[in-house]
Amino acid sequence: MLQSFRHSFQSHNREVTMPTQSISSLHNITVIDMTEAMAGPYAAMILGDLGADVIKIERAGAGDSSRGWGPPFINGESSYFLSVNRNKRSMTLNLKTEEGKTILHRLIEKADIFLHNQPRITSQRKLQIDYDTLNAINPRLIYCAVSGYGMTGPYAGRSGYDVIAQGESGTMALTGGPKDPPIRFPGPMADITAGVYTALSALAALIAREQTDRGQFIDTALLDGQLTWVMNIASSYFATDQRPPKRGNNHPTITPYEPFDAADKPFIIGVGSERLWGKFIDALSLNDTIGTDQRFQTNAARLQHRQELHEALEAIFITQPAEHWLNIFRPLGIPCGPINHLDETLNDPHIQARGMVQTMQHPVAGKIRMLGNPMHLSETPPRYRLAPPTLGQHTEEVLRELGYDHSMIIRLREDGVI
Repeated sequence: MLQSFRHSFQSHNREVTMPTQSISSLHNITVIDMTEAMAGPYAAMILGDLGADVIKIERAGAGDSSRGWGPPFINGESSYFLSVNRNKRSMTLNLKTEEGKTILHRLIEKADIFLHNQPRITSQRKLQIDYDTLNAINPRLIYCAVSGYGMTGPYAGRSGYDVIAQGESGTMALTGGPKDPPIRFPGPMADITAGVYTALSALAALIAREQTDRGQFIDTALLDGQLTWVMNIASSYFATDQRPPKRGNNHPTITPYEPFDAADKPFIIGVGSERLWGKFIDALSLNDTIGTDQRFQTNAARLQHRQELHEALEAIFITQPAEHWLNIFRPLGIPCGPINHLDETLNDPHIQARGMVQTMQHPVAGKIRMLGNPMHLSETPPRYRLAPPTLGQHTEEVLRELGYDHSMIIRLREDGVI
């Protein structure tokens, strides 16, 4: 089976998808995605990668706001939007019209999962997408609300973006060195985390539905998810009631576990146990020097003398290129690696072999590259079926599936419903 599993991923970086004999985990699941930007769309894309039929509902004449986020654009298509909207069909719908609401509710009747990111219950009710309304239409519907603060608690209803969650969660205050200002992680940490937890919750709800025959209300907050990034640091606070300091690249409980400068560029190493420390000292022939120094005999002692240890080791590492040291440590099983720029990572042969760079053909942007799905399943792997859609690309297709004929679709367009 492992050989088959490996074979199924060999062509991941080409426009070839998974073997035809494999099925998709969610091939019989329909998802209605009314989210914008990153968190909700990422959750829906995960479900689409696993085979769900994802219908992305976008505002008629405007679409997902992230379609305008850039540069860069590829032939007018936002690279930001492209990053989280593959494996979806786009349908435009004006929910300010009664007929638009009717069409959405008809889709809900047969849907399995619904996602939105409207934080205010008043807006949900106005659009008739609140839980009570949709649950009455389809009690088996799994209803996912994705917002900055969640649907309960004192801050429910507040607007929130990724950067707000990063700031309010404490992660920005912890990032950087002691003298640095608060630093935002350059990627949308809170959005991606909320997207993963939303998709995971939806999958759990699908399993539960097999037993109860009922859907659930799923409430995902960016702020909640962002807190998981400081799980061990929060535990330290709970144990001491002391505000955690900014540590820069230093790990709070392990050393050496940080970057070091080599002759050509920095690299990173993680000596996470006494067993690895012994190997590390042997590899560098330091048994008679650092290896016998009482300041460095245990991890606790090394933490007390972290700066002295770092300086002593860096004086050694600076004498040779980074690859020299990596070639010494890797065969011994000592975790280490280069500190890459993103372009170096995306062109790394291992990343390519793992299918983490995918190529798809877009109707406007042409051949595009995007990150692959990191889930590797031997029997039901992710598939890359549909390139990110243009605005309203599948509106008529979806309406025909609902029974609308050509003349009816023309009227809907003339009336501003689609």
